[in-house]
Amino acid sequence: MSAVPHLRLTRGQLGGAWCALLPGDPGRVPAIAAALGGEAQELAYNREFRTYLVRRPEGTVVVTSTGIGGPSTAIAVEELAQLGVDTFIRVGTSGAIQEKIDVGAVIITTGAVRLDGASTHYAPIEYPAVADHEVTQALIEAALETGVQYHVGITCSSDTFYPGQERYDTFSGYVLRRFQGITAEWRRLHVLNYEMESATLLVVASALGLHAGCVTGVVVNRTRAEHIEEASVARAEPNAIAVAARAALRLVGRR
Repeated sequence: MSAVPHLRLTRGQLGGAWCALLPGDPGRVPAIAAALGGEAQELAYNREFRTYLVRRPEGTVVVTSTGIGGPSTAIAVEELAQLGVDTFIRVGTSGAIQEKIDVGAVIITTGAVRLDGASTHYAPIEYPAVADHEVTQALIEAALETGVQYHVGITCSSDTFYPGQERYDTFSGYVLRRFQGITAEWRRLHVLNYEMESATLLVVASALGLHAGCVTGVVVNRTRAEHIEEASVARAEPNAIAVAARAALRLVGRR
């Protein structure tokens, strides 16, 4: 089989690996590989897609960055699936919208509000964006094992960082009427957080018969502040990485 066009990978390079961790940021890939331990090898780096392969006694894990948003996430999942991967964990960052959630905690997504567009190319909007039970349970067990504070629930997954998440610190300072007040509505509906990839990942995986889950580190609580501090990212990222890495090793050790 020739290399898939965007990831620039072949099935042979993955060596039978079937579980992948999906950060958005290519710069986060080496840190996730290091958290997995074992023998790490960089396989490819094209556009936003950077891939490492990590070999462990439990099994082999792929780490591939997706870039920001649904379209590139869908490409990563599609092409990894063509290479034999059937289980995916998104590991990223997030903004909490419930007062009880502290910066540095992680959110394990059970389902996502579909404020994206890419997922509608795989299933109609009535189709739910839900996480795989086994992957979600592995993430919960990993959070308990690592001692990371965690919350489990629904995420709002938006195609845009600014208007779709009702941010007014933009160039225009204007948010479309359909998004004005939407954060308060999601809060009343017990949505925990905003991020930008989970809806696409969960719908694409379910629609293709694959398995997916999502864990994100909280870098800001928007009931208290809007600005994301570098120190908050430094607290949240390692927690999300630790939970995702432990969950992946639990999954590959079971099969």
